[in-house]
Amino acid sequence: MIIRDIATLKQTIRGWKQAGETIGFVPTMGALHEGHLSLVTQARAQAQRVIVSIFVNPTQFNNPTDLATYPRTEAQDIALLGHVDAIFIPAAETMYPAGFSSTVRVSAMAGILEGAHRPGHFDGMATVVTKLFSLTEADSAFFGEKDWQQLQIVRRFVQDLNLPIDIMACPTLRESDGLALSSRNRRLSPEGRKSAPALHAILQQTATAIRQGHPIAEALDKGRAALVAAGFGPIDYLACCEAESLTPVTTVFTTKHDNVGLRLLVAAALESVRLIDNIVI
Repeated sequence: MIIRDIATLKQTIRGWKQAGETIGFVPTMGALHEGHLSLVTQARAQAQRVIVSIFVNPTQFNNPTDLATYPRTEAQDIALLGHVDAIFIPAAETMYPAGFSSTVRVSAMAGILEGAHRPGHFDGMATVVTKLFSLTEADSAFFGEKDWQQLQIVRRFVQDLNLPIDIMACPTLRESDGLALSSRNRRLSPEGRKSAPALHAILQQTATAIRQGHPIAEALDKGRAALVAAGFGPIDYLACCEAESLTPVTTVFTTKHDNVGLRLLVAAALESVRLIDNIVI
């Protein structure tokens, strides 16, 4: 069922709720790939009804060119989602009607890493996701770990605002050569696609160095140099952070951080295509 207006969505959900059925929700911006479909599979396994949204949210793009070039493949996306109960595809004016003036902001984690390079991105994401949670009345929502910072921010505002929804994290899906699945990958040339797996390989090398006791700052510097040598640039960040708080860690790897976990996060451009990834240390 394809739904484009809020009234029909609410009517559909009302029937499910009256029947006592649970709802799993997967928010997307379309251009679907196997990573998205893995989230749908998880939702189907845990909920009786599954809603997928397709909405290229303009408020989370600080770069107009990035918004204009973001891949839009609605017909193909719908074909891939034939097994879900509802596909919600709202127009921008449906989500942001005239006079809309409210924003959800997560200040603690939104100004670093992605937030430092994409001002306003997480405010736009948090606002639209909060709206979608409210509209779908979902019991659980499914997010991929590839967007690790986004996942932590969603968890934070759900906790802070006491939203009645469970946030389910799903593992990053990768190609056989290690490249994390992403809608942006299709913008790479054949040559760029061959070079792109170096992003994950260098993350692994950097994590290994840190585990072996090399100073974190030194390991990160070597990782950045390796990315440049592999053809990436600019390198927006290669950072080691506490997994949940995203607090940067630059000292030696010690037991001080064992109970919180550490994560390596990277964002780097290849052929002007901005790629992100992360792995656990």
